Amino acid sequence: MSTSRAAPPRSYDHVLWIVMENHSLDQIIGSSEAPYINQLAAQHGLATNFYAESHPSLPNYIAMTSGSTQGIADDDGPASHRLDVPNLFSLLPGGGARSLLESMPANCAHSDSGNYAVRHNPQAYYVNLGGECAQYNVPLEDPPDLSARFTFITPNLIHDMHNGTVADGDTWLSTFMPKALQSDPYTAGRTAVFITWDEDDLLSANHIPTLVIAPSVPAGTRVSARLDHYAMLRATQEMLGLTPLLGAAATAADMRAPFSL
Repeated sequence: MSTSRAAPPRSYDHVLWIVMENHSLDQIIGSSEAPYINQLAAQHGLATNFYAESHPSLPNYIAMTSGSTQGIADDDGPASHRLDVPNLFSLLPGGGARSLLESMPANCAHSDSGNYAVRHNPQAYYVNLGGECAQYNVPLEDPPDLSARFTFITPNLIHDMHNGTVADGDTWLSTFMPKALQSDPYTAGRTAVFITWDEDDLLSANHIPTLVIAPSVPAGTRVSARLDHYAMLRATQEMLGLTPLLGAAATAADMRAPFSL
């Protein structure tokens, strides 16, 4: 993997998010079970003071994609939370946004199945997307389709560390991330990847790891400013030129300058 760094582009062609599950910063960074993640952190950037918004899972997925938990405090399915609010997906119609869900049995599946959990699929909750979810919310394939401007990637319940171990998630990332980093969109220099966790394990005040990966991020960057998923949302919108800033993203901390994005 190249360690050379370029100046950040004024705007980005692609932003990828990969969302992992239920681990705090100190369970991942420095862990012998996560050698690949720690390698990525050493070669790219790490937010050391990054926090999730709530518990359980679903409010965080909704917060990071719409700028608010929308009052949700449970993990119920889309039938219980029919959200007609602006969101990242609605700002990128016509396939500009795509979700790739590992082990999802069919496009835009609205109920759990095996190692697929619908609560980890925020696009399925937004009723204002029309037929977009059915067309662009799809099972993760190999190789992954990373052509959309915004791609939301959810590993299955084993590989996201929810039911699996830290080592399970680290191994999955070690097989998936090279495909992303060696893809034409990334090597062209106008793609960024955020790897975040939805929440912690209730033992660290929701202090979670978030990695920031782009050709312009200096190796070993550590940012200690307090950040959250709203800051990640703001950065993503700015990088893709999407307005207006959604909800709390409008007042969130800046991630672009500290990470050289």
